Amino acid sequence: MEDKKVAVVGAGLVGSLLAVLLAKKGMNVDVFERRPDLRKAKAIGGRSINLALSDRGFKALERAGFADEIKAISIPMYGRQMHDVEGNLTYQPYGKEEEAIYSVSRGQLNQKLMNLADDYANIQYRFDRACEDIDFSKNEIFFRNSKDQNLENYTYDHVFGTDGAFSAVRGALQKTPLFNYAQEYLPHGYKELSFPANPDGTHCFDKNCLHIWPRGEFMLIALPNLDGSFTVTLFFPMKGETSFESLDTEDKVLNFFKKTFPDALVNMPTLTKDFFENPTSTLVTIRCNPWNYEDKVILMGDASHAVVPFYGQGLNAGMEDCTVFFDLLEKYNSDLGTMFDQFSELRVKDGNAIADLALYNYIEMRDLAGDKDFLLRKKIERKFSDLYPNKWMPLYSQVTFSHIPYSEALAAGNRQRKIMDEVMEMEDIHKNWDDQKVIEKILSLIT
Repeated sequence: MEDKKVAVVGAGLVGSLLAVLLAKKGMNVDVFERRPDLRKAKAIGGRSINLALSDRGFKALERAGFADEIKAISIPMYGRQMHDVEGNLTYQPYGKEEEAIYSVSRGQLNQKLMNLADDYANIQYRFDRACEDIDFSKNEIFFRNSKDQNLENYTYDHVFGTDGAFSAVRGALQKTPLFNYAQEYLPHGYKELSFPANPDGTHCFDKNCLHIWPRGEFMLIALPNLDGSFTVTLFFPMKGETSFESLDTEDKVLNFFKKTFPDALVNMPTLTKDFFENPTSTLVTIRCNPWNYEDKVILMGDASHAVVPFYGQGLNAGMEDCTVFFDLLEKYNSDLGTMFDQFSELRVKDGNAIADLALYNYIEMRDLAGDKDFLLRKKIERKFSDLYPNKWMPLYSQVTFSHIPYSEALAAGNRQRKIMDEVMEMEDIHKNWDDQKVIEKILSLIT
């Protein structure tokens, strides 16, 4: 694909990374973005959930040669710290001692990736361009320049759609025959809040944990930032008796947090200001199939598989799209028709699997993370995995700390859940969980 002229539509995280990887292969890359240049912004706008980078994302960053630079602006989180209503803490490690997920600001990460792309003469960014249509017969793509409102058109060998959950490239593909598309909103949304740094610049809670306040139908989470603050996110029903709709005065918000999240509230001096000024955002899952049109157009990232954020895998899955694409590129070389089809066939099932896993993990985080049975299951699984690492890798580790395809991890997780359901039915399991009989039971069920 050397000397090919390609377009990347969307200069977000996946698009900026993909542009570098394409340029490293010798392609001439034009990157289009409907927003102004993020790097010139006085403040990074568009408040959003902090991102959790893990092994799949770092593998793609290593391909681009950026892993160390990105790790330098990230904070490792080695486990979940659950907070109950009384402020009691329960810690649950994510994996083995050295295994962590990394908290990173979306805006900072995007700026960093775009700045690193400046080293490549064969990458050109074109900002303030909104994609309006694609003529698939010629691979001609039309953009509206928001500065002068002129319509611009360009022709490319290949077009990569990385323009997010509400992708204009996917919108054009939806008009083609045999293209399937579905979207589903959760009845919950989210709002970003914050814990500022302590006066001495330190974090108000352990900075190497992802903090969760699980409360059944809703939850609060907090991820650390380099400046000593935490990005805090409330996941909450959109409508109903206890919802964003019902918390419509400052007193209601303060009383709700005092009753529900008391140890968080003492660290939230700007709670009511943040609550009423910051947007309430929705949570959508998007699935489509296929992700390509012949060898002309291909979708990656949220454009093809937007997922809810509860497994921390949205960014990692998008970056893994890049890794898989380049593995196939090396395998198929010039047979791009086969390669584009193969990419779509491989990744659609994994995109659907991580969507299912993320939806289930919301229930786990808000309902089960503080549950005694759930915590015991995790403890037994961890013990068995330590004893027999070749027989059992916990589902979370498969998803977060391995490169096992998501679809295979989901299938293995379903098998493991059935086994653990039987183990938890054993007599006096809370008292006898450490007994050898429990290990023997799992061994018998595996074989």
